[in-house]
Amino acid sequence: MGERITSYTHDGLTFDVRDEGPVDGDPVVLLHGFPERGSAWSSVAPLLHAAGLRTLAPDQRGYSRGARPRRRRDYRLPLLVGDAAALLDRLGQPAHVVGHDWGASVAWLLAAAHPDRVRTLTAVSVPHGSAFVRASRTSAQGLRSWYMGFFQVPRLPELAARRPGGPMDLGLARSGKTEDEVARFRTEIVEDGALPGGLGWYRAMPLLRPGWADQRVGVPTTLVWGDADTAIVRRGIDLSAEWVDADYRLVVLGGVGHWIPTQAPAALADAVLERIATG
Repeated sequence: MGERITSYTHDGLTFDVRDEGPVDGDPVVLLHGFPERGSAWSSVAPLLHAAGLRTLAPDQRGYSRGARPRRRRDYRLPLLVGDAAALLDRLGQPAHVVGHDWGASVAWLLAAAHPDRVRTLTAVSVPHGSAFVRASRTSAQGLRSWYMGFFQVPRLPELAARRPGGPMDLGLARSGKTEDEVARFRTEIVEDGALPGGLGWYRAMPLLRPGWADQRVGVPTTLVWGDADTAIVRRGIDLSAEWVDADYRLVVLGGVGHWIPTQAPAALADAVLERIATG
């Protein structure tokens, strides 16, 4: 019988983990995005537990209280991927990996770099990195990603989030977050001090080397996307298949927006379970 993992360390940082479900079940690592924490999977995880799976949902770098470095260079993608790989090391066995939003970006690169440790990949809402870059140059994706430039400005996004009902809350509501989800953002991210760390993921983007995303994925992969997503256009989604050298499936959820784990948990769980069963 395995032991629960409630925390682990990497790069001098300590990460909190929600380890739930049958402890002897096949493990599924759930990687959250911005601006959320491991709690974003609270509606998906029980559906995976019912199928006999164990889930491990870490609060990633910038979000765990013991993992909030201040320098933007400490949020470069290779370090974020290293954090996830360290969780697999602690687990001591290969796992299925599911990532949403920024967590999907980490999951794509993790699967590419460690195909012997990632059994299957389910990416949610965000395409392969190279597909995203290409889409940003050839479609409306660049315009949809305007907020990434805003997040580069020192202190201004933090100021925009300071007041309840202010610009940050309104922006999240326009992106499709519900009133309860915006309230959770205020509690778990703003009030807990996790916002600067979450923004660090964006602020480290200019430090990425050319070709950072040009890594092919060799594990069975599913990409789940909602056609009402306000942040990600279809172009990058369609280009992602070109970067997978294994069984690949695209699941499009009609009428669903960006926040799939909290707003379409049953459909997402079905896609994850199908990928695991056929991977």
